[in-house]
Amino acid sequence: MKITFYGAAQTTTGSMHLVEANGKRILLDCGLYQGHRKEAFEKNRNLPIDPKTIDYVILSHAHIDHSGNLPQLVRQGFRGRVFARQSTTDLCDVMLRDSCFLQKRDLDYINKKRKKEGKHLFEPLYDEKDVDVLMQLFIPTHLHEPREICRGVTLEFFNAGHILGSALVQLDIKSDHGHNHRLLFSGDLGQPNQPILRHYEYPSGADILLVESTYADKFHPSPDDVELRLEKYLKYIDRHNSKLLIPAFSVGRTQQIIYYLNKLAEKKKVPREVKVFIDSPLSQKATQIYANHREVYNEEAKKMLAEGKDPLVFPGMQFVGTPEDSKALNDMPGPMIIIAASGMCEGGRVLHHLKNCLKDPDNIILIVGFQAENTLGRSIVEKKNPLRVLGEEVELKAQVEIINALSAHADRSGLMDWISEIKDNVRHAFAVHGEPEKVAAMEQILKDYGIKSAVAPMPGQTYKFD
Repeated sequence: MKITFYGAAQTTTGSMHLVEANGKRILLDCGLYQGHRKEAFEKNRNLPIDPKTIDYVILSHAHIDHSGNLPQLVRQGFRGRVFARQSTTDLCDVMLRDSCFLQKRDLDYINKKRKKEGKHLFEPLYDEKDVDVLMQLFIPTHLHEPREICRGVTLEFFNAGHILGSALVQLDIKSDHGHNHRLLFSGDLGQPNQPILRHYEYPSGADILLVESTYADKFHPSPDDVELRLEKYLKYIDRHNSKLLIPAFSVGRTQQIIYYLNKLAEKKKVPREVKVFIDSPLSQKATQIYANHREVYNEEAKKMLAEGKDPLVFPGMQFVGTPEDSKALNDMPGPMIIIAASGMCEGGRVLHHLKNCLKDPDNIILIVGFQAENTLGRSIVEKKNPLRVLGEEVELKAQVEIINALSAHADRSGLMDWISEIKDNVRHAFAVHGEPEKVAAMEQILKDYGIKSAVAPMPGQTYKFD
């Protein structure tokens, strides 16, 4: 067997790893690369693999950097099967259609300029027809139910605790040559003790490990800090009649923030004057899917439900419907909280809110998730000035705050905890899904745990196993 690392190698986006065994080609994830628009567009359009040669895709979870290029795989000829948990399948159905919408809107803007300049017009990576075909290829697969996907290759999912439906992928491979391997792919590993979802699991016996490295060199603050800081920001915007703008991923992060605001509302720590708007149609759909899959909730969330409290609903929370309603928020006085996508500020409704909010020193921009290199979100974290938003330069006067404790990725401590429990049989380990300094830190963690053959692969690099 052999593994080739095509995406999320020395970077955090575009997750894509090819496993070849027993004459079959199995793709672990097929995500979109995110970064500079032109570079991202070219990388995403020019797939490094002929889709017609792929037999199966195994999807760790629905985030776009892991699932977002699946429709293009279909557009270019893939007709195999996609294995994922049912909740992941449900999320992909709405997230990939949202991706179509965002691509079309962005390209309409770009092509308008290109047409005036007499340049060739761009086409989207894919459209809803491609998503329609893709959704017919999904095979919902339950946790802890081994499934032989082809001769000599058995798939089993374990809980990854990252977002709804996230899975650790285990492949038992019986080679035609008599050599057996157990491969374990972490996908994105969740931070322990996060709200709503159950903790990650510790599958045993893997000899080949692919592990994410997003925060391999950092420790997150205690989650106890989240409520205290949110309460402080609520008091501030109430006092200054200003806005708290939270760019948030529609899946995972938005539900976490709703949960924490719910807890504060329950303790009567949300001032009555503060209005809370969830400004993302995708967030509304994703939150409904979370509500439809309560079987994955942790004990605390289940206890809330048993007491008649919904962890994803609280008085005064409003979902924003139309684009006109979204834009109307810019003319409304504070105090208010606006939670809007996208999480890395690369598209979506958050952009016009940023353009409106960045200029006021009484407003707060709260960053609650990882911001990849070359994204507007990273520029905000680094407090670059001015910022380029919707084609215009905007001066950054608003306050920028960061809460890393809300991260759905395990930090260094969580990663070390997980590796310490699953390491005993590991002979080969690969640090993926991290920028160079992160995968280097993960490589060292793996070696410190006695895994001598630990490397951080380069894009396109192939490793063979007997």
